Amino acid sequence: MTTTPFISRKGMTRRGMLGAALAAGAAVPLAATVPAWAAPAPPAGPAAPARLTLPAPTGPHPVGTVRLRLVDRSRPDALAGPGRFRELMATVWYPARDVHRYPRAPWMPAGAFQAYLTDVGFGDLASRGPLTAGHVGAPVLRTGRRLPVVLFSHGAHSHEGDHTVMVQQLAGHGYAVVTVAHQYDTYTEFPDGRVAVPLHDPSAPTMPGDFAADLRFVLDCVERLAAGRNPDADGAELPAGLSGALDPRRVGAFGWSKGGTATACAMLADERIRAGLSLDGPMEMNPPLTGDLHRPFMMMTAKYTRAAYPAAAAFWSHLRGWRLGVHAQGAVHISYGDNEALFPQVARDRGWSGQQLRDVIGALDPGEAVRIQQAYPLAFFDEHLRHDRSRLLTGPSPDFPAVTFLP
Repeated sequence: MTTTPFISRKGMTRRGMLGAALAAGAAVPLAATVPAWAAPAPPAGPAAPARLTLPAPTGPHPVGTVRLRLVDRSRPDALAGPGRFRELMATVWYPARDVHRYPRAPWMPAGAFQAYLTDVGFGDLASRGPLTAGHVGAPVLRTGRRLPVVLFSHGAHSHEGDHTVMVQQLAGHGYAVVTVAHQYDTYTEFPDGRVAVPLHDPSAPTMPGDFAADLRFVLDCVERLAAGRNPDADGAELPAGLSGALDPRRVGAFGWSKGGTATACAMLADERIRAGLSLDGPMEMNPPLTGDLHRPFMMMTAKYTRAAYPAAAAFWSHLRGWRLGVHAQGAVHISYGDNEALFPQVARDRGWSGQQLRDVIGALDPGEAVRIQQAYPLAFFDEHLRHDRSRLLTGPSPDFPAVTFLP
């Protein structure tokens, strides 16, 4: 499948960025141009390669999860055919009451995972995909107060599970997190067995504004859940306790790369989103993002810094409320995501050198990168959705020496 930059000629998809590392002369095997779990298997030996793993969330609650098929009947979808509407898969992650009888969810649905591996030429490796901490269909933990909600938007040619480390961390600390699979720019699987892959079509609704419209529609579905209604287009059974469990008055959003830009776009258009977080979003739009934003916004940067990208600097200048910019020294664009947990495992399997691994995921220590992902988004949403002030957001911390605060 052919891929293209997602916003402008300067923009890069995740796969494109990894390919650029190779083109620049990095001594990285071909396997490094795809996500960690898609790397070629090592030579046959007495033991099969181990399943890759994700770090467990640190919160006090086990995690449940459920997938929903959502249809936005206000948005006709010409690419799908006459009489069809924008169709999305979304996954709700939440603190669970009991998980013992419920299976753990895979990182990606099996059909979507296989499609991705086949697309990049490694279709025989589906058995290595990691499992998440989420348990499918587990009952929701109800404590007498509704759950704050956070929406997640993935990057170009990515998938909704690509930042599971952050998502399940938030869920384990008492948030309902809704991840969105943006149709035509993602790998996902529908309940009837259809598998969707990124579409190389300039007319496809895959720009940040389209992602932002998806987020706003999903927020409509959150309100339906909060009111005790089932938004699933097929009427699929919901986990016990999910109906009426979400708090639509405490909603945040975050996203990586194009998803970070979409988060900003959605906040500018929809006051229901009270706080937003961008993970290295370029903030490039055509037309540009305009209008002042008076609600809290945080930018965690790696490649798309304000110093290097005028669009990011212009957006920052429109932030009139609480704002914070932090930068992780040594990070690259994919450093904010599950890559930091998965690639080191593949590096050990393949016998890569330390430099080969750094050429892919940057010089930021992978262990610190994972801890940054678990700590900073949680602190941000705790402060602005729960009014639980965090010292982590007031200045540099000795626990995270790579994180610098930008003026």
